[in-house]
Amino acid sequence: MEQAKTIACELVDARMPEVSKWTRTIWDFGETAWREYKSCAFYVDLLRSEGFTVEEGSGGMPTAFCATWDNGDGPTIGGYAEYDGIPGNCQAAEPVKKPRDGLGPHAGGHTDPHSALGMGSLAGFLATKAAMERFNIPGRLKFFGEPAEKVRGSKPIHAAAGYYDDLDAALSFHPFYMAPLCNTVRWDTHCGVGYGVIYEFTCDSPETWMAGGTDSPIPASHAAARAPGATDAMVMMYQSAKALREHVMAPGQSWSMNETIISHGQATADNIPAQIAQIQYFIRISEIEEAEHVIRGLDHFAENAARMNHCAWKRHWVAKSRPGLANHALSAATYANLEAVGAPTWGDEAKAFGRAIQAELGLTPMYDPFLPMISELTPPEQAETALRQMLPPTQRHFTSDDYTEFCWHAPTVRLYIGRPALAAPQGFSNPAWAMNALGGHSACIDPMVETAAKVIAMTALDLLGDTGVLEAAQAEFKDRTGGGIGGESWIAPLCDYEPPLQFRWPEYVTTARGEDWVIPRN
Repeated sequence: MEQAKTIACELVDARMPEVSKWTRTIWDFGETAWREYKSCAFYVDLLRSEGFTVEEGSGGMPTAFCATWDNGDGPTIGGYAEYDGIPGNCQAAEPVKKPRDGLGPHAGGHTDPHSALGMGSLAGFLATKAAMERFNIPGRLKFFGEPAEKVRGSKPIHAAAGYYDDLDAALSFHPFYMAPLCNTVRWDTHCGVGYGVIYEFTCDSPETWMAGGTDSPIPASHAAARAPGATDAMVMMYQSAKALREHVMAPGQSWSMNETIISHGQATADNIPAQIAQIQYFIRISEIEEAEHVIRGLDHFAENAARMNHCAWKRHWVAKSRPGLANHALSAATYANLEAVGAPTWGDEAKAFGRAIQAELGLTPMYDPFLPMISELTPPEQAETALRQMLPPTQRHFTSDDYTEFCWHAPTVRLYIGRPALAAPQGFSNPAWAMNALGGHSACIDPMVETAAKVIAMTALDLLGDTGVLEAAQAEFKDRTGGGIGGESWIAPLCDYEPPLQFRWPEYVTTARGEDWVIPRN
């Protein structure tokens, strides 16, 4: 198997020029949650050209896919691409703050960047496939297109629909985004629960507001008292959740609840109450029971806001993702491969780009403008110790990401590889646009993609071969779940809703003016 792993790494090196172009293509698309049409189509076409059988629209999600490649009877190894960006992060791959050509700053863009996450994973799977063919290694590769990760969208749906049930192991990669999780793997403290909900208020019968208070038969009389309407209900919901947040979940752990207004108003005349308004909440918390408790509090706020403003209300689910589950055996094997590959390093072109950003920010450019940690390995136990210092002893999980859905169907590893991040003088914080620009510049982002691809390929081959890694990982999975899938400590999929495709998710639109973001650039 060592020879196959060596060949796989050589294959990654050989294909990096085209992988680099693919990465930049997805980055340039800059599509956001549930609306990644071009990005998904690009992956589907590419995977088919590489010999995979691809199911489009898997799980009822138009921008999802499930690709498989079979080389005979053997283990099934899962992995995935994400390709959604974030609205309001449209940044050119240049060392100045500016949107991509033809767009305004409110358009979508890649921050993490998922463009490189997906291609690092795909390049690893393509190298694995080539090594399997060359050395006649039996097994099956299953590669998913996972849209809307920023709202924890697709993986709970795929999981509940049974797409992960046949996996023997799964490999999850993410670019470094916070210390100490850089060039390492998660150990004990995995990501927690992610719940996303949209509260919808509708004022369907404004004419019945204060019924009996006027003799006018005209429902929208200018002289009559009018129903407050949906916008008022949404604003009251927003204020209540802000004001009463600490009374819903007591202090004592790290958790968050953030909101976004999806839609409101819909009226074009001043004498018509707003008919519909929608506000989304996203909760990151350690445990399922705690997330459910927060939802009960939000339901209470919604019900009373609706009553006060003559509205009806509904709760729509966007996401219910489970907490993560550790697997030391697979994590240790993955980190050993990372040690063999080594942390990514950055060349002169990347450093010059970083220095140009520093100069643009009014800083004195540094000889090496990048943080040292992005080129250093962090042993997983060391990362775990540092992470635990940030958390209360009783808190089991921290932050959220829906890779955790894979954890309950097969042994899963969470790999983090260093991405370009600028150093800064004490007291100075680099702006978000600088990090985003680095993610689009090939010389800066490619070292991370290459390193991730090699580690993924090597680990996949360990799992496919007679190395004992898969057996140890599956034994640990069975032990941690109390008997495997269906065991006494196993958590079943939480998704009991349809893909939330119908909402007014931000997207690119085509008009007589051409293609633009939903918020025009002018």
